[in-house]
Amino acid sequence: MGLRSDQASDSTRLGLVSRGSVGRPHVVIVGAGFGGLTAAKGLAKAAVEVTLIDRENHHLFQPLLYQVATAGLSPAEIAWPIRGLVRRQRNTRVLLGEVTGVERERHVVTMGDREVPYDFLVLATGATHAYFGNDGWAEHAPGLKSIDDATGIRRRLLIAFERAEMENDPGERERLLTIVIVGGGPTGVEMAGAIAELARRALAADFRTIDPRHTRVLLIEAGPRLLPTFPEDLSRYAERALRSLGVEVWLGRAITGCDAAGVMLREERLPAGTVIWAAGVAASPAAAWLGVEADCAGRVKVGARLTLPGSDDVFVIGDTALVLDANGEPLPGLAPVAKQEGAYVAEVIKARLAGKTHAPPFRYRERGKLATIGRRAAVIAFAGLRLKGWLAWWIWGIAHIYFLISLRNRLIVATQWLWSYVTFERGARLITGMHLNPKRDRHGRRSDDSARPLPRRRAA
Repeated sequence: MGLRSDQASDSTRLGLVSRGSVGRPHVVIVGAGFGGLTAAKGLAKAAVEVTLIDRENHHLFQPLLYQVATAGLSPAEIAWPIRGLVRRQRNTRVLLGEVTGVERERHVVTMGDREVPYDFLVLATGATHAYFGNDGWAEHAPGLKSIDDATGIRRRLLIAFERAEMENDPGERERLLTIVIVGGGPTGVEMAGAIAELARRALAADFRTIDPRHTRVLLIEAGPRLLPTFPEDLSRYAERALRSLGVEVWLGRAITGCDAAGVMLREERLPAGTVIWAAGVAASPAAAWLGVEADCAGRVKVGARLTLPGSDDVFVIGDTALVLDANGEPLPGLAPVAKQEGAYVAEVIKARLAGKTHAPPFRYRERGKLATIGRRAAVIAFAGLRLKGWLAWWIWGIAHIYFLISLRNRLIVATQWLWSYVTFERGARLITGMHLNPKRDRHGRRSDDSARPLPRRRAA
């Protein structure tokens, strides 16, 4: 079925060349995260064809990813197949693959040898880890952006305890039981608190040679305080709460080196069995695809309507975009920001198809900032409201359960959290992926520390 006469005239007036499979304008959305998925759902009943491209087959609820990394939840409890989420949208198809470029002159997105034409393009490709020019650290200090990242960190953490159980050298055992988290933002704070509780509660009675309660957990932040985007009093509370859990908080200290044996802080060597990176992010290569200049974090600067300057048919949203608020400050890389941008873009596209070319500029509505530190401890900042402690912790939990996509997952996560609260158990303590294509050095030995076989225990 083609365009109605009124739609066809609108499309001609707007300069659209329909590339949809049934003669309707074609919207290509790259990335099925919060922004991209919201945009796709906003176009469910629009007179367009939508192609949603992602290199993964699932949508991920990233705010709870750290709980997968610390064995609190399983991956399937915070991720959903993309096809299942849009199966009722008859105008939407899903492509599994990786975008390699954009040709704006020809209005096509390239996926290797394949080309996908578009009338409107929405880039919502997110961000990855940033090591500030020290990309070699990534092998030894993984970040947390995907399910693979989370299960990899979980594997490193659990194997460190297993190796320590079989280690006879006290120095090496101490190194294995030292865990360093780099970065004092929400991810670093939540990871540090969860790891401390994992070691001191969930694993406390599981070993016979070692005592996991003696695990050393360090949170290292180069700035003067934790949670720098939160009010100072909440930052101080978060620091006190972490210290009460046994976490060592080092402020004003920057990592200068990282290898398989630990980290360096200027001239000081800190041996560690596990290092986790939570210190910075960099946007996807969307700027390179578009041939435009990016900021220092790789983000594409967009206009007030989230379009690329000079290309009203190209929208960039989420962590990929540099969007300024009313005060000229960049919007943070948060899920609510991406979701509001995705919903806005869908409305702008529908308005343009209806002949309305002057959409109001995007305005972000603050939904507050939340971070949990540990059991019965969290912080919330919303406008003039500041909450901390057990009440903030309950609100944090309720909010995260509410924003999970399906009723099934809400019930599972709520039940899992309740069980963990009562029993201190972590039910997802599985070591997986140990034998999947391990990296090897030039002598054929495995170079991935997390995949090495456990040492044999020497006879007494």
